[in-house]
Amino acid sequence: MSEWTRDEMMTIAAARRLWNGCVCFVGIGLPSAACNLARLTHAPDIVLVYESGTLGTRPDVLPLSIGDGELADTAACVVPLPEIFAYFLQAGRVDVGFLGAAQVDRHGNLNSTVIGPYDAPSTRLPGAGGATEIAAHARQTFVVIKATRRSLVERLDFRTSAGFLEGRGARARTTMRGGGPRAVITDFGVLTPEDGSDELVLSELYPGATEEEARAAVGWPLRLAPVIERIAAPTPAELEALRALHARTRAAHAQPVRLPLT
Repeated sequence: MSEWTRDEMMTIAAARRLWNGCVCFVGIGLPSAACNLARLTHAPDIVLVYESGTLGTRPDVLPLSIGDGELADTAACVVPLPEIFAYFLQAGRVDVGFLGAAQVDRHGNLNSTVIGPYDAPSTRLPGAGGATEIAAHARQTFVVIKATRRSLVERLDFRTSAGFLEGRGARARTTMRGGGPRAVITDFGVLTPEDGSDELVLSELYPGATEEEARAAVGWPLRLAPVIERIAAPTPAELEALRALHARTRAAHAQPVRLPLT
């Protein structure tokens, strides 16, 4: 149980940033895995909110999408989608927006729209969904992303969701109420915004990861925080909970879908 992968470390490091009782607006994929791991370990009373209108959901397996029936079946309640945004997110009741993206730039802006020119992209991505509003209104945003020079870039191909815009207080001069991205969790460590410049700097490293590795995976001249913290390795309990969650998810998603005949 002591052996672990970087993907597991990334999910566990992301889960650790959440606290018991926080209200978290969850994205599908890695954010969902991190948030549900937190619920299964140190934060049993976390309130998970998905864009489809499910509040306080407690899925036994990770959802395939926000429309997965697992979310509605295990939710405390289900409300219309506009109410999620108007009465919870825009009203300031969401502590954390947990997002993924295809690209993140040096000031924490996100791209989930296209790779390449917008009119003739090499890849068309799923799009914003609710990420634009989550990034604007959640009290703080966490982003989880696998690091390469194509994902952590100097300049986005398209700005889908706002981080700190051009930096140096630019976000504070807008009408966005949320606090912006407070952590970008990667598979080498964590980037956090520097006071004053709002530029993402290396502040935490996983066991075995190096500053040179981090710089090689980032598409801008990555600077270091004054103190680089070493993140503790996953505990046996964290690994057991995460692996069991993924095993249940694989088993559930391997089952054939049976539609009732009418």
